[in-house]
Amino acid sequence: MTKWLSRMGFALLLVVLLAFVALASWEPFWAKRDGTAPPSQNYTAEIIRDDFGVPHIYGETDADVAYGVAIAHAEDDFFTLQDVAAMSVGRYGAIAGEDGAAVDYVYHLLGARDTAERHYPTLPADTRALFEAYASGLNQYAREHPGEVKLANLFPLDGMDIAAGFALRQPFFFGLNNIIEPLVANEPMRPEFGPAITPDPGAADDGIPPARVIRAGDEPETTARAFPLPMGEDGALSGSNAFAVTPEKSGGPTVLISNAHQPWRGGVAWYELVVESGEGWHFAGANFPGSPFPFLGHNENLGWTNTVNRPDMVDVYKLVLDDSGTRYKLGDRWLELEEQTVTLPVRIGPITLPIRRTVHRSVHGPVIVNDSGAFAIRYGGIDDLGQLDAYYRLNKAETLGQFETILARMDIPSTNFIYGDQEGNIAYIYNAALPDRKPGVNWRGILPGDDPSLIWNRSVDYEQLPRYVNPASGWLYNANNTPFTAAGEGSDLSPEDFAPELGVELKQTNRSRRAWSLMSEGGLLDRARLEAIKYDKTYERSGYVARLWDALEAIDLSDDSELDRARNLLLDWDFTADNIGAADAIALLLIRDFMSAEYQNEPEPDLREELRETVDHLNTHFGRIDPPMGELLRLRQGEVDLPLDGGSDTLRASTSWDVDDDGRLSVRHGDSFIQWVEWTQGQRVSSRSIQPFGAATTRPESKHYADQSALFVQHRLKPVHFWREDVLANAASRKIVTNRR
Repeated sequence: MTKWLSRMGFALLLVVLLAFVALASWEPFWAKRDGTAPPSQNYTAEIIRDDFGVPHIYGETDADVAYGVAIAHAEDDFFTLQDVAAMSVGRYGAIAGEDGAAVDYVYHLLGARDTAERHYPTLPADTRALFEAYASGLNQYAREHPGEVKLANLFPLDGMDIAAGFALRQPFFFGLNNIIEPLVANEPMRPEFGPAITPDPGAADDGIPPARVIRAGDEPETTARAFPLPMGEDGALSGSNAFAVTPEKSGGPTVLISNAHQPWRGGVAWYELVVESGEGWHFAGANFPGSPFPFLGHNENLGWTNTVNRPDMVDVYKLVLDDSGTRYKLGDRWLELEEQTVTLPVRIGPITLPIRRTVHRSVHGPVIVNDSGAFAIRYGGIDDLGQLDAYYRLNKAETLGQFETILARMDIPSTNFIYGDQEGNIAYIYNAALPDRKPGVNWRGILPGDDPSLIWNRSVDYEQLPRYVNPASGWLYNANNTPFTAAGEGSDLSPEDFAPELGVELKQTNRSRRAWSLMSEGGLLDRARLEAIKYDKTYERSGYVARLWDALEAIDLSDDSELDRARNLLLDWDFTADNIGAADAIALLLIRDFMSAEYQNEPEPDLREELRETVDHLNTHFGRIDPPMGELLRLRQGEVDLPLDGGSDTLRASTSWDVDDDGRLSVRHGDSFIQWVEWTQGQRVSSRSIQPFGAATTRPESKHYADQSALFVQHRLKPVHFWREDVLANAASRKIVTNRR
C-alpha cells in the first residue's frame, strides 16, 4: 500500500511538473510564425550622437535612414521597443500579464492585423520600404543582443507587423478605449465631449450634458474615461501645449513651440532624433517607439507640433439580435454576427496561461457583447492605414500648400496640428477624420443598430474642419481645448458655424484659459515673453478651479480644526504652483483629482474626503501641511532627484506622478519633449529642445540616462544640431551600421 501511494504521489508530481513546463514554455512555440521572413534588403546608415546622446541618422536612401532609426532607438530603449513589438503581434500578455492581455484583446477586436494585411500592400512602395527597413533594424539588434530579448520568437518582424501596431494604437489617441473598456465590463459610461444635439435643460455651460449612470439592462452612453495600456493610465489626462507666432508679432522670427505632454517612460514616450538622407529627407523632432519617422518637429522649410483633441469620433450601435444571438437585424435583413475565438497569452509569474476569448464583428465594426446586449462600434479612421504614408509625406513637405494637401487626405485620424514655416505662415488645423453623419440624429447617444442609414462610410471633407491660417492676431495656441479659442478676440472661430453632429468639443482647460489670457495682452510676443508664457505656473480661478475654491469657502469644517486650518491655508493661496507659497504643496495634491474628473467627464470627488487624504499625506511624510512644494514634487531617475514646479493643469505641466515610499511625488507625465523652432528671414532654421531625462531612459548604465534633467528643471533648452556641419562639430560618437554581409 505504501509503495502504491508513493508511486501515485510521484506520478502526480510528474504530471504537475509536466504541466508547469508546458505552461512555462508553450507560448513561444504557439506564437512561432514559420511564414514570416525578415526583410532581405541591404541597408547602411551612419549614426552620430551629440553630447546629449541624441542620434543623428544619415543614409543614402530614406530606407537606410529608417533602418538606422531602429538601431539607434534599440541602443537606447530596446526594452520598450519590445513591448511595442509584442503589442503589434498580439502577444503583449506574455510580457505584461493581465494588463497586456487586455491590449491583445483589443488587437483582435479591432482586427489590427486584418487592417494591415488589407491595406499595407497597397501603400506606396517607398513607404513600405521604410517599414521593412525599420523592421530589419530591430531584427538585427535582437539577433546581435540575444541576452536582451525578453520574449522568444518575437523576432524577426516585418513591415506588416510594424503597420499592425499603428492600426492598433492610433484610435486610442482620440479615446476609443473610453468606449471599449466600460462596454466590456458593462459598467456605467459618461457623455462624450461633442456638443449636445438634443437640448438638455441640465446641460452644463460648456455644452456637455451631465453624466447619467447606466446600469445593466440600460442603454449606455458613450464615455470619456481612460486610454488603453499603450497610453497608460496617464492617457486619460493627456495634455499638450503648442504655440505659433508670426514674425510681425514676435518682432523677428516665425516661432513654433512644441510642448507635447506624454508619459516620460513607455510606449508613447517621446524619443528625440534627427534624420537626413540623400533623397531629401531631413527632419529634427521626436517619435514614439515603433515608428520609423518623427511624428512632430521641423525640416528646413516648415514644422509642426500636435496636441490631443477630443471630438466625438466614435458611434455605438445597439444590435437587434435574434433568439439564437448569432444573427442581427439590419433593415429588413438578418445577417450573421461574425465570431472569432482568439487565444490571449496571460503571464502569471513564471507561467503563461492560454485564455480563450471570442470577438465579434458586424458591418458596423467591432462588436462587444455584454449582459446588456450586443454593441457595435464605428470610429473615424476605421480600417484606414493611410497615416503611415501621410506622416512620411509630411516630413518631406516644403510649403504650407503641400502640408495641407497631405492633411486633406484625412488619413491621420486625429490630433490638432499647429504649424509654422520660413515664409512667416502660421496655421492651426483641428485635424480629425470626423464621421460624415447625417443631421437630425442624436449622435451623442446609443444608436439603433438595425437602421442602415446610420452607418456612415466616409469622413467629412477637410474644408469642414475648424482651421486657422495667419490670423489677424499674429498668434495661435492650443492646450487641449476647444478650437474656438485659439487666436484671440476678433480672430477666434465661432462654434455656431460648425454643425453639432461633427462632434467638436467645447471643453476648456486651465492651460487654455491662461494661454489665451497671456497671449491676448498685446505687444510683442518676443522670446522672453513667450518663455514666460510657456513656463507659466498660474491657475485661473475659473472652471473646475473656481468650483473647487467656491466649495472650500462654503464647506462647514467646524468639527475638524485640522481640516479647517488646511482650508484657510488654501483660501490664502496665490494660485501659483511656483515653489514659493506655503499652500503650494497642499494645493498641488488637492487639485489633481478635480482636474482629472474634469478631463474625463466624471463626477467631482468628495471635497472633504480629498482634503482629509491630502492633509494626512503631508502630515505623515512631512510632519506639516505646508512643506515647500519642491520637497514634495520631484524629478527622479536613478540617482537623480530634483525639485520640480508646475501643476497638473498649468502651462508648466507636472501632470501625473507616482507616490514613492517616502511620500514624494515622482512625476511621470507632463512637460516632456519641448522643441522651440525659429525661422528668421535670410537665415537657416534653428531650434532648441529638452527632455525630462535623457536619450537612454531605460539604460541606467548610460551617461544619457538622465543627463538633461538638470536643464529641464531649470527651464533651459539645449541646441538641436540640425545642420551636418554642426553635428560633426559637436559629435560625441560616430559609427556606421549595416546588415550587409
